[in-house]
Amino acid sequence: MSDIYHELKVTPSAYQELFLDFLQTLFEDTIEIGEKSLILRSEEPLEDIAWGAQEFAAALTKRLNEDVAVEVELSQNRNEDWIEKFKRSIEPVEVGDFYIYPSWERPKEGKRNITIDPALAFGSGHHETTASCIEAIQRFVKRGDRFLDVGCGSGVLGIAASMLGASVDACDTDPLAVENARKNFDLNKKSVESLWEGSAAESKRVYDVVAANIVADILCMISKDLKERVKGNGLLILSGILDSKEEAVERAYGDLELLDTIAKNEWRTKIYKKKKEENGG
Repeated sequence: MSDIYHELKVTPSAYQELFLDFLQTLFEDTIEIGEKSLILRSEEPLEDIAWGAQEFAAALTKRLNEDVAVEVELSQNRNEDWIEKFKRSIEPVEVGDFYIYPSWERPKEGKRNITIDPALAFGSGHHETTASCIEAIQRFVKRGDRFLDVGCGSGVLGIAASMLGASVDACDTDPLAVENARKNFDLNKKSVESLWEGSAAESKRVYDVVAANIVADILCMISKDLKERVKGNGLLILSGILDSKEEAVERAYGDLELLDTIAKNEWRTKIYKKKKEENGG
């Protein structure tokens, strides 16, 4: 083991999830998600990835026609077991009846306990968007429902729905997320009927509830696919929406009935239902 390790802190001005997706294509090890920063650690130099993050910010600025800045900080540190340090930084989180905790902590009596090991930093319940989705799932998902989690990440939303008695399908375009979700379903002794690498459009089923915790721009892009996956009288739970993007999402889903909006800091989760004239069974 080397005496030092390299650390890269990437702090984007916006679109943290998009930067995470991008960095995961360049970096195979653990990425720690901070409140505002993404932190990479390796015994190999990280200058090329830092440059890539800056180029990605420039590409987003051009593509979205808005200023997307990123701050990168490179440092060298004395080697230690940073995975253990990361583990110590993860605290259990309580969302309604659910208690989400890493496997090195203890479950909580009287709660629906979900074990999520955030080794790859896919949604563990700590981020406002994930917590809001779990709140919505607790309110709207009932036993016997068919549930689809689009962009499943850790699988925490599907696991929560399964605990409420739903049958669950899940998908993610990132193969690492699919692997991580499968491990977490097994860890919680919950079954997922179908779990695939790809998009919601690949499913031939319709669902009582479809949840998508992604980012607002992608939610707008795939609105047709998501609507087609919802059965008559079914619900859409949409999250990952910054308040500055809320109007764009409302336009994309304006043909549905908005049941509720859950606001946590600058993040929004929106629950939609098909209007009666669209219900076809």
